[in-house]
Amino acid sequence: MKPTLLILAAGMGSRYGGLKQADPVGPNGEVMLDYSIYDAIRGGFGKVVFVIRRDFAAEFESGVASRFADRIPVGFAYQSLDDLPAGFTVPQGRTKPWGTAQAILCARREVTENFCAINADDFYGREAFALMADQLADTDPLSQPARYAMAGYQLKQTLSENGSVARGICRVDRGGHLESVEEMTKIVRSASGAENREDEAPAVPLTGDELVSMNFWGFTPQIFGHLDMQFRAFLRDKGSEQKTECYIPSCVDALIRSGQATVRVIETKSKWFGVTYREDKPVVRQSIERLIATGKYPKKI
Repeated sequence: MKPTLLILAAGMGSRYGGLKQADPVGPNGEVMLDYSIYDAIRGGFGKVVFVIRRDFAAEFESGVASRFADRIPVGFAYQSLDDLPAGFTVPQGRTKPWGTAQAILCARREVTENFCAINADDFYGREAFALMADQLADTDPLSQPARYAMAGYQLKQTLSENGSVARGICRVDRGGHLESVEEMTKIVRSASGAENREDEAPAVPLTGDELVSMNFWGFTPQIFGHLDMQFRAFLRDKGSEQKTECYIPSCVDALIRSGQATVRVIETKSKWFGVTYREDKPVVRQSIERLIATGKYPKKI
């Protein structure tokens, strides 16, 4: 069975100032996820599932997702604050989403095969999708420990000139497997490469050569059981907080440390770029124009 592409598109992009998943970046009105789906189809994926919010479902389904209905099967899952395990409630005043771990967990009824989870607003490149599709096609969905995968990119190639970014900093063993991943949420360029400047914490220097997670993960359906347990633990420990989120890199890190999963790191030479801030958009447009000019993408996909 061909793997599924799970696109996390529930965020409205608070730093960007609008629904950036539906903001055109290509010469014919293409949005970022158009290129991801185009690459996924030619890379060997057989289905696309979008994780979105119900409050913009109609706009998204008619304005974005409908374009793919005649090319690949499309499904939808919905992320909401109140989609919580029994016994948990949303704390008064919380409006911030619960994070990428909950977003993937919301798709547990729509995805029954091996799948790749990505952000809607990132450009990952054709090679990454092809390599991940091959990896997932060759993975036993019932293996113990679970066998997952991740596409890795160099940190210095993923920074924004317009503000801080969140990245999962990875340690990889000699066999190409992920040893650990540390989520850093305020990474900026510096004279020595980069550094992480979390609130009320000393700055952490980085070289820029670190391998990072860009939320390009390959999972088997086993991940849903793992995430359910981890999300429950997160809610018990931090569910009363207003802004703390449950991130996929942190969950994967815990699974590796406990021996419940291994994660193969797929180092890709694909060019990554994304739109974190509105000021990033011209750079993205220029990058796509260069890829079209060199024949790597048609002018109209």
